[in-house]
Amino acid sequence: MTLWLAGVLGIGTQIAAVRLSHAQKAADPRVADLVEARKLRVGIGLGSPALAIKDTASGDPRGPALDLGRALAAKIGVDLEPVYYARPGAVLEGLRTNAWDVTFLVADPARAGEADFSPPYMQSDFTYIVLAGSPIGSVADADRVGVRIAVPRGDASDLRLTRMLKHAELVRTGSIAAAIELVRGGNANAYAAPRFVLLAEAARQPGARVLDDHFAIISMAAMVPKGHARRLAYVSEFLEEAKASGLVKQTIERGGLRGVQVAPAGTAGSR
Repeated sequence: MTLWLAGVLGIGTQIAAVRLSHAQKAADPRVADLVEARKLRVGIGLGSPALAIKDTASGDPRGPALDLGRALAAKIGVDLEPVYYARPGAVLEGLRTNAWDVTFLVADPARAGEADFSPPYMQSDFTYIVLAGSPIGSVADADRVGVRIAVPRGDASDLRLTRMLKHAELVRTGSIAAAIELVRGGNANAYAAPRFVLLAEAARQPGARVLDDHFAIISMAAMVPKGHARRLAYVSEFLEEAKASGLVKQTIERGGLRGVQVAPAGTAGSR
């Protein structure tokens, strides 16, 4: 187990302190700017359990994006500074103001023009949730004239379905909660999201049904602003080590994420 992982897991405080001192004295040149700034700004989009959500009891954010951001900051030897956004798709708005150094999002091809991706660290799939009695029984059933599909504006489900749908209408909302409410209120026929989001929602909504098939395989990856190739290489190495060490698996289990797997080493992104 590496020193940074020992520190993150809370079983190597003294060793972590030595590592922190050493990192600041002899920073990896790929992240020397972050060491000089003494902080790692991580863009965190709230609302998806595979990234970050607010704890129902404490109200504090928690989730894999925070776990990995905290571990990455510890490895570099700097403080974590989360930069929160109301939904995952809004995180990329921070690129215009240089608001963050790294983020964790679904690696949709539509985002490749704005940021550079690491190899994926987690994988799942996109599908739909419908209410009891809905005639939509498969993904193919959803792409029909008159069907309204709710999606949070700019999120990966919106980006993917904008390219794919031929007949159904997308209804874009300002939040994940608003998209779900459209379906509950009968103003949309289905809500599109990663399976792990929908399984959690189905557990709270009696009679709701998550479709068995999917319309896309998705991958979660780290992203850095364009022009930071060396930082991306460092973050990519960190994530490969996090997969191999069991840290990614641990954060999936901590979040109770059904329908999510650790991505194989060196795998490609979403398809």
